[in-house]
Amino acid sequence: MGAAAGLTALGADSARPPHGTGKPAWAVPTPRARPVIHPTPTPTPTPTPRPAPWTPAKLTAVEKPVRELTQLNPPPPPQSIALTIDDGPSPLWTPRVLDLLAEHGIHATFFVIGEQVKEFPKLTRRIADAGHQICNHTQTHPISIGSMARKRVRKEIVEAHDRIADVTGVVPQFFRSPGGAWSKTILELVAEHGMLPIDWAVDPRDWARPGVGHIRRTLMKGKAGNIMLCHDGGGDRSQTLKALDTVIPKMKKRGLTFVAL
Repeated sequence: MGAAAGLTALGADSARPPHGTGKPAWAVPTPRARPVIHPTPTPTPTPTPRPAPWTPAKLTAVEKPVRELTQLNPPPPPQSIALTIDDGPSPLWTPRVLDLLAEHGIHATFFVIGEQVKEFPKLTRRIADAGHQICNHTQTHPISIGSMARKRVRKEIVEAHDRIADVTGVVPQFFRSPGGAWSKTILELVAEHGMLPIDWAVDPRDWARPGVGHIRRTLMKGKAGNIMLCHDGGGDRSQTLKALDTVIPKMKKRGLTFVAL
């Protein structure tokens, strides 16, 4: 799965001089009858991928991006709603978002950018270790991806796919196109790499910082089965944090259950 590069190799054993010989280590021959065999170092394990309840293999056909949880087969429980978070990881905002989600006891789906993953690998692993779903949002987040050549689109998808797997040990199962730009080429390449294209049904446009009230009111329109969009990267996300801190408990009181894809 390309995750081997994310493993932390242990250092090789250094040679130790023999005790009581009065000679340097190189001057004492190693007995040939009993060669010293160093055990193979045990690598540090990568995070175990948390199986997604819905995968591309369970879908009969994918001709357009998924906007509602009810499009998945099998569908999630009736009162489910999904919070998805794009454009990270951000060293400033992602930790705050993770702390907020932990405080409210919910899991979300993070669509991360490959370049950000490369720059902040430990933070990316923290997302996965916390039990959130971590997914592909291209390598460089090109807004013009819908009109790009097939070779370039493939590069954007594959480089991010491999980077996420290498850093976290988790093979992305879901893909979101920057700006919600989709094309036949994108959908074909996403399917070719065993991923499901994910869009959204509720968008407060929090990336534009329209105000806490606007973000909160828009998110509160979300209902069971919706996929909601927010951001932890790309700029100041303080408005998003304040809005979510109110929205999440209110939605839970309405009987909604937050699920990761």
